[in-house]
Amino acid sequence: MLAAHTPSAMAATAPGPIKPRRLREGDTVGLIEPAGFTDDAFDLDLVEDTIRAMGLKPKRAPHLIDRYGYLAGKDADRASDVNAMFADPAISAIFAVRGGWGCARILPLLDWKKIRSNPKLLIGFSDITALHLAFAAKAGFTTIHGPNASSSWGQYSWDAFRAVAFDAGTPTLTNPQGHEDRLAQRIGRVRSFGTGVARGRLLGGNLTVLAALMGTPWLPDFAGAILFIEDIGEAPYRIDRMLTQLKLGGILDKLAGVAFGQCTDCGAAGPSYGGFTVSEVLQQHLAPLGIPAFQGGQFGHVANQYSLPLGIQAEMDATTGTIRLLEPAVS
Repeated sequence: MLAAHTPSAMAATAPGPIKPRRLREGDTVGLIEPAGFTDDAFDLDLVEDTIRAMGLKPKRAPHLIDRYGYLAGKDADRASDVNAMFADPAISAIFAVRGGWGCARILPLLDWKKIRSNPKLLIGFSDITALHLAFAAKAGFTTIHGPNASSSWGQYSWDAFRAVAFDAGTPTLTNPQGHEDRLAQRIGRVRSFGTGVARGRLLGGNLTVLAALMGTPWLPDFAGAILFIEDIGEAPYRIDRMLTQLKLGGILDKLAGVAFGQCTDCGAAGPSYGGFTVSEVLQQHLAPLGIPAFQGGQFGHVANQYSLPLGIQAEMDATTGTIRLLEPAVS
């Protein structure tokens, strides 16, 4: 096995993030919809039941049930909900109910001074990536790329989240094991594009959202980072296009390592003969970087996924497809 890749040494000397307080049973947590809307009130009741099953108390944001076209309310109202949750001393953490599209629209409307002054865990994935990356760039504290509040919280997802958010643990994140998880193992089968171990700051999320933020002030510095990315419903040529954008924008050449999770429903729209698969596209972009890189991590638009804290130091093994947290995400 190769030694840790050289660029990660830069990340090791960077100042660490502020650590929000860990979650404890009985804590009140906020529910927000910063992107798409939920069109069935019964679904929100189920979300609240999920939060209560975690031992937490849910509190709905004022505009949680709003709708404005395909958005969960107007931009100013969705931003107001985020600001209110961070300003409320009774709220210990904030869960996004769902993704969709719209988080990027509210970034200029957020009260960054207030958010920085009240570090709290923000939990979610997919379009919530825009908030995660902006928080990494502007707020300086840890957030968690994990299931949305309306996601399927199976035992695997719950155990992984609890270890990070409640227990302040430093687990090794790995794909499900055992016969009962064979489907998940098949989905998350690991393929390496550069062997060895990388160490660096975890940053990433949804590839489409990340690419859409290129050229904006809402991206953190990726120098020496371990980039984790996932996506859904994107044809291989679009994955190719977005990775090319990251390459031309200078991000890929800065990295210590890359972990590509699940690309759900990312096959070719028509006949695949004569085209590239997603794995072939990844081989073309990641192998020439000469850094540890793999495909198949158990995160993304799948029923079982582990929680990835943005901003903390981690060690990634591209041969085994595992990510080991080197520090707690919470205090």
